[in-house]
Amino acid sequence: MPATPATPPPALHPYLTARHKLLWDEADAFAAEHIAPRAVRMEAAPGSVERKVADLMAARGWFAVTVPSVFGGQGADHVAKTVLIHRIACVSAAAAAILQATLIPVGALLHFATYEQKGRWLPRVADGSLLLSIAVTEPIAGGHIGGIETAAERTGNQWVITGSKVHIGNSHLAGAHLVLARTAEASVRTSQALTAFMVESDRHGLSVTDHRPGLGLHGFSAGRLDLVRVRVPADNLVGEIGQGLSVAQSSSILYGRPNLAAVSLGIHEAVVATTTARLKARPRYRGALSDLPVLRDRIGDMEARLRAGRILAYQSVHLLDQGLPCDADLINAKYLGHQWARTSAQDAMELHGAQALDHGYVLQRLWRDIQHTYPPAGTGEVQRIRLADAAFDEDHIQWSERLATATAWAQPDPTAA
Repeated sequence: MPATPATPPPALHPYLTARHKLLWDEADAFAAEHIAPRAVRMEAAPGSVERKVADLMAARGWFAVTVPSVFGGQGADHVAKTVLIHRIACVSAAAAAILQATLIPVGALLHFATYEQKGRWLPRVADGSLLLSIAVTEPIAGGHIGGIETAAERTGNQWVITGSKVHIGNSHLAGAHLVLARTAEASVRTSQALTAFMVESDRHGLSVTDHRPGLGLHGFSAGRLDLVRVRVPADNLVGEIGQGLSVAQSSSILYGRPNLAAVSLGIHEAVVATTTARLKARPRYRGALSDLPVLRDRIGDMEARLRAGRILAYQSVHLLDQGLPCDADLINAKYLGHQWARTSAQDAMELHGAQALDHGYVLQRLWRDIQHTYPPAGTGEVQRIRLADAAFDEDHIQWSERLATATAWAQPDPTAA
């Protein structure tokens, strides 16, 4: 795959400190050395879950990039998190998906767990011994949180959980799952009926179905969890009883959506780099395909989308790091970032002609991978509804502002430019 920009584009300089730029270089070097050689193997064996890449990223502490140093993390911010996901996704969206999927429940713990709970789980995330998943989606309800059927019942000092979850990122790698379950009758409002629990993967009654490869993201697992009267201690409850909707929504907005925007951005950059390299190398008449105005027009559209998506992805998390209300910006970055990358991927398939149809050609992987950034953290329809709320000034909950005080990672950067 042709190389994407080795240094941050000037348009991103307002959002990047010296520390961010060092992380950019570190991620690029890591991806070139460790991920690129495995990407072909991951694509050729879609039925396998890629564990080595997860181990290598864990050894660098990247799953705890936003975890405060008191819990063993890097104490970095959301821009740093975006840098890591973005740069990894330029080489392998599947590897980036492994990283971003654990970062979502990490965010939930940072915002809602007690100090004791953070001390129990986050240091293990930081040292690489524990990966996490967040389990919300269900077979019947899908992503409709109000339709969750998984139920938790209090029995003494334990909770007993029964239900099923599907499309759970890192299902086969996670040592613990943040499970959303109903703790009140169906007649109770959703905002008060759900509760979040940390469920360790070795709990009796918890099973993970065999890995089934998806359309893309080969090497990444997004499987099914079945819980049959799984018992967890009362102190595995994250947040308060009835606070599960807040845990899920805030994690989706503050972590899930910007994470997916970063994955889309990485894929988008790879699509443009692959296509321009192909057109420059392909002879036509006395020059190359890249000389033809009709094709340059198409490339110009791709480049415009890429530049806009890049700014949206980084500007939104920069606002988040400043503690400013930016929920709609995070939503928009995810929505348009996917839409623009998907359009460019389709254009690239057409510009490559029959070459794009050859088995094993990298563009096929990119085209398939971008389809996976649409459903998670809300489909396009959900994003547009939330954006309409903002247009009508009806987005009354601003998680970006409400949880700004919880950003314990916001520490002075001695290397900042």
